[in-house]
Amino acid sequence: MSLAAGDNPPAMQRCDLPFLASYPASTLEQVRALIARGELGAYLARRHPQRHDVRNDGALYEHAMALKQRHLRNAPLLAKVRYDNRLQVDQRALGTLTAVSRVQGGQLKAKKEIRVAAVFKDAPADMLQMIVVHELAHLKEREHDKAFYALCEHMLPDYHQVEFDTRLYLTWRVLEAAANVTQVTPPNADKP
Repeated sequence: MSLAAGDNPPAMQRCDLPFLASYPASTLEQVRALIARGELGAYLARRHPQRHDVRNDGALYEHAMALKQRHLRNAPLLAKVRYDNRLQVDQRALGTLTAVSRVQGGQLKAKKEIRVAAVFKDAPADMLQMIVVHELAHLKEREHDKAFYALCEHMLPDYHQVEFDTRLYLTWRVLEAAANVTQVTPPNADKP
């Protein structure tokens, strides 16, 4: 993280931890302290040092199908699993499971597709795993209820911690992008 201690980045002023909005105030204060000390990036690197090699749609499909085969053999088949540049992480769309319906012959066929936000091509392995597990769980459980999260925990035992860390990672990315814009833009760039 390239922010100096005590800096209050513009992104923080505008959004103030939108990826963590549902967490308790005490947790948010701990996150703000990490950010203020410039230690959020190092914290994430220590917790999730392993990168993945799932760089294209074919590898992502294989990865998701292996998880599905291990944990959800009787769930509906997946037609596609792919990275999607159009998913808006800032609007909390980290992944989606959709049913694409098409008429074939005289029948209506629905094919299940998982799309994962392209930002996860470069994320730590655990975080990609968490997104895929989340979307696979929707094959069995539509709502975000106890049964859904129990299934997520079954497929990824540390699911809730990885979900929290993913939210921290997305926050860190926003802060890094804001810091880079601030460093690149000359102080009087908006004045004629």
